[in-house]
Amino acid sequence: GRKGEHQKLFDSLRKEGFTRVRLEGAIRELGEEIVLNKKKKHDIEVVIDRLIIKEDLGRRLTDSVELALKTSEGTLIAVVHDQNSEPVEELFFSERFSCQKCGLSIPELTPQLFSFNSPQGACQHCDGLGSDRFYDPDLIIPDRSLSICQNAVKPGEFAFPAMGLETLKEIFEELGYDLKAPLNALPEQALKIVLYGTKEANVAVYPKNSRRETYKQPLHFEGVIPHLTRAYPFENLSKYSKDTLEPFVRLQNCPYCGGGRLRPEALAVKVSGQGIKDLCDMTIAKCLDFFIHIELTPRELTIGRRIIKEIRERLGFLNDVGLGYLSLGRGSATLSGGETQRIRLATQIGSKLVGVMYVLDEPSIGLHQRDNEKLLNSLKSMRDLGNTVIIVEHDAETILAADLVLDLGPGAGENGGRLVFVGTPKELLKDKTSLTGQYLTGLKKVGVPKKRRPGKDSITIHGATGNNLKNLTVSFPLGVFTCVTGVSGSGKSTLVLETLHNAASNILHRSRLRTAEHKKISGLEHIDKVIDIDQSPIGRTPRSNPATYTGIFASIRDLFSQLPEARARGYRSGRFSFNVESGRCPKCEGDGIIRIAMHFLPDVYVRCDACQGQRYNRDTLEIKYSGHSISDVLNMTVTEASELFKYVPSIRNTLLLLQEVGLGYIRLGQSSTTLSGGEAQRIKLTKELSRRDTGRTLYILDEPTTGLHFDDINRLLDVLQKLVDRGNTVVVIEHNLDVIKNADHVIDLGPEGGEGGGLILAQGPPEKVSAIPESFTGHFLKTVLK
Repeated sequence: GRKGEHQKLFDSLRKEGFTRVRLEGAIRELGEEIVLNKKKKHDIEVVIDRLIIKEDLGRRLTDSVELALKTSEGTLIAVVHDQNSEPVEELFFSERFSCQKCGLSIPELTPQLFSFNSPQGACQHCDGLGSDRFYDPDLIIPDRSLSICQNAVKPGEFAFPAMGLETLKEIFEELGYDLKAPLNALPEQALKIVLYGTKEANVAVYPKNSRRETYKQPLHFEGVIPHLTRAYPFENLSKYSKDTLEPFVRLQNCPYCGGGRLRPEALAVKVSGQGIKDLCDMTIAKCLDFFIHIELTPRELTIGRRIIKEIRERLGFLNDVGLGYLSLGRGSATLSGGETQRIRLATQIGSKLVGVMYVLDEPSIGLHQRDNEKLLNSLKSMRDLGNTVIIVEHDAETILAADLVLDLGPGAGENGGRLVFVGTPKELLKDKTSLTGQYLTGLKKVGVPKKRRPGKDSITIHGATGNNLKNLTVSFPLGVFTCVTGVSGSGKSTLVLETLHNAASNILHRSRLRTAEHKKISGLEHIDKVIDIDQSPIGRTPRSNPATYTGIFASIRDLFSQLPEARARGYRSGRFSFNVESGRCPKCEGDGIIRIAMHFLPDVYVRCDACQGQRYNRDTLEIKYSGHSISDVLNMTVTEASELFKYVPSIRNTLLLLQEVGLGYIRLGQSSTTLSGGEAQRIKLTKELSRRDTGRTLYILDEPTTGLHFDDINRLLDVLQKLVDRGNTVVVIEHNLDVIKNADHVIDLGPEGGEGGGLILAQGPPEKVSAIPESFTGHFLKTVLK
């Protein structure tokens, strides 16, 4: 630098009372002229104070440290001298989040740094999602017994670039591989070339001119997966490409954050040896135990006492409502409805509000009887705080624990809507008019079968290790009614849905479902199809309804088109569809309602003033069957329609099945968006029952009793037993004891949820399971088998 600038610096230091400055390792007098080389980096160390250790040093030491940090913008060196004034040790202190040795710096540790929803904390590669999409080689080539010429590579036109297949063919010829040979018959190197290409140059020989001279040209094949990743990045695909390529894509942990969702600086912070990712990977019960027994220094305890107390309370609430098996980092999309509701319940308990009315819809969904008491205690604690808790519930234990019971009925749909009983549970047990009370007192009950069906053949899963399963080998007997039981999180869905159903569907129906890890599955030759009847909606638009889903609407339209007046007018069956322009109302386009956009408010739906909600135009409505138009038929309940079409077998049979499963009250044209999960599941069951079966079908149901009354469960069991009587196999995941006691075979998993589950505690008839002391399900089965 220039001499004048440094002289100004020295003059200012002299005014502050300093007499010496350490410059480049040597202490110089301030009056001495020093010229610094501007091309080199220099350190200037200013002596702020000299102190002798005494008892009353605190104030002066504090002032000197503050002045030093202010002068140097955040750094301080304390030089320790011995009695002879010789320097013994230098201690470096800094206000900056950086390391002097390696140069690594981190941002200030704020709560936002540990939030993956904040730009300050989210992993910059995955944007806080914790996962990344990739093209899975097992999905791209699912059947390696096929050759490339037999379309073993399933993405087809997307898999190879222009001339890519020709290049691969030449490379195979050069290496001595046959493109027509099955991939599993070729060396592993051949499969790697197909999937990931070849980095090294493969030399091919080409004719050069008419003299038959040749030259060598290197060939390079990119590989199917690198080509798809480069040419078709999933986040930028068109709708057509995404629909085509989505079956070949899977999620994997982000390679940068390892699924932790946060930036490296946040993941590096440890509390008692555990990082935030380690805590989120723990189950709620294990994390609660960690914070109960956490070991901290007195200083750390002073800082974190109130925070740790709050964490313990909130984890305790989650554990008390039966969610101890869930991990803190579990994605909300993977939670069941009951789990989501109980998480919200724990949040409300933690808020400790007073004077609030809470309304819960079946909080016992997916909850084992063992954990029911925990849930009830939590609900009572909310009541005891001074709140009002209203629960819609069918569980007997919950009903009997209530302070007041309101029983609606006596039937469903138009047969319901009346107040049958109001009073305490004790009064309900004495009331004989209430259907609920009759089941609670035992006047009516779900019976126990007189004999159990013996299974002949079986489907066996070998070495199932998906999620928390502990290398299980499980046999599902065929031709019987099987119940898979266990506490929440014990591995039931992983075993039945992700392993049994997905593996069977991939083999029998050539699906591309992701299957949980297992060694092999045997016995599928004894069945011809597998059907999963879940509680997802039968349709996601108001146009979808029970009549269209079950297929009877097509028969009804055919019937109307065969009427004399319809034939005289030349109306075909399409005329009676509200999706066809010729027959529907032109204003509402067959919806019967008109949507009015409210912009910043929810949309409002009003009845169409042109057709008055009848969906059809005037000419179509003039065609009537037994005095009823097509619109009248859609507005009928199943019970009313079964009487109208009692002489039309193609329509009547399906309507009778809907009545058998307890859906006689729903309307044929009722929008699918207004149906509950249990109603949707029973409609799907009816559709399957109406089909001709071969007696070799495997039906899988996940908690079909959700939303069902005791009387509805009785009807459902009759339908399931009829399916099995035809020779089919029914596998049900269930907690309801009335369903379990009616099973021919029970597979009980446990003993706990999460990492503590995944073992088979008992299997066999319900009587055998009830005699096994280790089984929680068996313990409760004893009370209902008497």
